[in-house]
Amino acid sequence: MNKIICGDALTVLKTLPDNLVDCVMTSPPYWALRDYGIEGQLGLEPTFQEYINKLCDIFDEVKRVLKKEGTCWVNMGDVFASSGSQRFDKEKYGGKEGIHCGRARISHSTIKEQGRGITNQIQHKCLLQIPSRFSIEMCNRGWILRNVIIWYKPNCMPSSARDRFTVDFEYLYFFVKNKKYYFERQFESQDTADKSNFYNPDNMPDKHPELERGKEIELQKGTSYGTGFGGAFGYPKRLLNPQGRNKRCVWKIPTQPYPEAHFATYPEKLCITPIKAGCKEGGIVLDPFAGAGTTCLVAKKLNRQYIGIELNPEYIKIAEQRIERECGGLI
Repeated sequence: MNKIICGDALTVLKTLPDNLVDCVMTSPPYWALRDYGIEGQLGLEPTFQEYINKLCDIFDEVKRVLKKEGTCWVNMGDVFASSGSQRFDKEKYGGKEGIHCGRARISHSTIKEQGRGITNQIQHKCLLQIPSRFSIEMCNRGWILRNVIIWYKPNCMPSSARDRFTVDFEYLYFFVKNKKYYFERQFESQDTADKSNFYNPDNMPDKHPELERGKEIELQKGTSYGTGFGGAFGYPKRLLNPQGRNKRCVWKIPTQPYPEAHFATYPEKLCITPIKAGCKEGGIVLDPFAGAGTTCLVAKKLNRQYIGIELNPEYIKIAEQRIERECGGLI
């Protein structure tokens, strides 16, 4: 099953059968951030509303291809609307001053002419809130949003802005298509001296035989746990899972540049937890915006299969060479 398909995400997804994949892990091209230099690319729409609608149309097909117990993880960052001091490509934009977001610049007059509703009211310097708008539209189309995860980047790029704080995070949305879905709990280390963990049900091992009876128990040799106040509710007074506490929603993960790619890639570590949590071993992970193949690479390293979709054939070459070098091939 391991393969990366060259083509437009929506077109390729329509060729895939229903209920095929177990998990989706992806990061779509951000709106108005950069030009990847290929016709038909997502992200250069004249309005962000058009971008969101187009993106959610793609995820309608993702939902069809995803198994009923599947999970879907989408990484997105926001952009600012601001007045550009530089001029546009005259042939493409008519030399008009406009809004720029990141490296790309979109004509303000184009947005005004083609914008819909609130798009016309966005002020320069305002965060466009594209991730939030995307997640709301996804829910409007029937997805269930289970978590909003904050990817905190301790080594984020510095900012030259002097009138706001430096943005050091992006969003990772955790969607499912049904109320019952595959999920393997993930844990993180905890401070055993932290009293905020007392009486905390997310520190409990699953299905412990003593929980309902509220008895004094031992989880580790020489460490006793009394019932106390928590025992009255069926919880031991200080129940610490040897695996750690249930993983929280702020993930501290440094960025990880990939020198062979001239575009942004997310770090492998950002993919590990979603794939472990949302896809059983041997299952199929889909990335409809495969880029340099990070999702596919991590899926293979974690003993999962993968399907990638990528519009740019040059990026597919980079991804395949990367997988070949680190994992010994696509198969």
